[in-house]
Amino acid sequence: MATEFKFPDVGEGIAEGELVRWRVKEGDAVREHDVIADMETDKAIVEIPAPQDGVILKLHHQPGDTVQVGETLVTIGERGEKAAVGGVPAMAQQKKSVSVVGQLEEAEEETGPIAATRAASAPREESGKPVLPVVRRLAKELGVNIEEITGTGKDGRITENDVRNATAEHGSEEEKVTSIKVTKKYDFYGYVDRVALKGIRKAIAANMVRSHSTAVHVTHFEEADVTDLAAHREKEKGNAAKQGVKLTYLPFIIKAVVEALKNHPYLNATMEEDEIVLKKYYNIGFAVDADDGLIVPNIKRAEIKSIMQTAKEIEALTAKIKSRSFDISETRGGTFTITNVGSIGGIFATPIINPPESAILATGAIREKPVVRGGKIEIRKMMPLSLSFDHRILDGAEAARFTAELKNYLEDMDFFLMEKTGE
Repeated sequence: MATEFKFPDVGEGIAEGELVRWRVKEGDAVREHDVIADMETDKAIVEIPAPQDGVILKLHHQPGDTVQVGETLVTIGERGEKAAVGGVPAMAQQKKSVSVVGQLEEAEEETGPIAATRAASAPREESGKPVLPVVRRLAKELGVNIEEITGTGKDGRITENDVRNATAEHGSEEEKVTSIKVTKKYDFYGYVDRVALKGIRKAIAANMVRSHSTAVHVTHFEEADVTDLAAHREKEKGNAAKQGVKLTYLPFIIKAVVEALKNHPYLNATMEEDEIVLKKYYNIGFAVDADDGLIVPNIKRAEIKSIMQTAKEIEALTAKIKSRSFDISETRGGTFTITNVGSIGGIFATPIINPPESAILATGAIREKPVVRGGKIEIRKMMPLSLSFDHRILDGAEAARFTAELKNYLEDMDFFLMEKTGE
């Protein structure tokens, strides 16, 4: 019996997804749990499994389509069965069953004279002419009077081609302009390209609006002398390479951030209605520059992990983000975020807080600068620090104290040498 498999809610309250590609084609035989499609949600690409054994009777969408949760993705049945146009056969009785991956609708065919009468009358809807709802909608969009069209389909049914031909034959140019939505490829000054706001980019846009509509952003700036840290990292890079890890500055920054957050809990907090929630754990997020936007996975319980463990996890998460194979849970639950604008040459920035967190740190490019030390000018390696924070949760003085403590940790080699980084 033919069943319609609907796009399920894959978690986190997702309302829609974009069909990236089909792994099957109509007529293919599939087994239950075979992957039949890749769907892109706001943060990840989800593999959609077949809900049952059967044959693919109809694919209801094309790659690039935005599919709402609850819309039919595919019809699966037995070889030789026919998939109904536009969904379940006309006037069929439906019984619903729930799958672990979505909802199925099973159509039970009616037999006998009553069923024949219903089937014959089903597509007529508002007029006496046989016409399917999808064709009626097309006629309405094109401004065509359905009553004036002679159907060329079976039993005089009006087809999509009939509607389009009627538009070409009878619709004036003025009518076409008003009835068909036209998106111009140029503006007043010249030609333009238009890029649909969808998928990850759409989610990022919504998240940024959410951040600015809730948090009161203020940014505090500082510089840290990381000359000694740079030398220490250079010495440890060989040890890390033996373990297959590329040792960047980020694991050291995360360690210093966590230690400073312990003494400044309002920067590791969220605002929930009339309460400030101080987190007793440290899930430190870091921004990854993916092909279609920044994605922020986080190191869970960073306070209990060594620098080398953190380095390994950063590398693994970054690879998963780049290949779009990460789990959505790896981007949830963050308490503080770090973004490295210095990786592309930036110095200072005013980063936008990753909601619902209370603060975000941007690290700039490390540059050699002349610095006065002990009355003498020396060339030192300086790291710019930009801390954006939610002024509803904490004041500028507290943000400045946190940044000063973070600076001290980054400049104190004894702090890093207390831990054996070769673990």
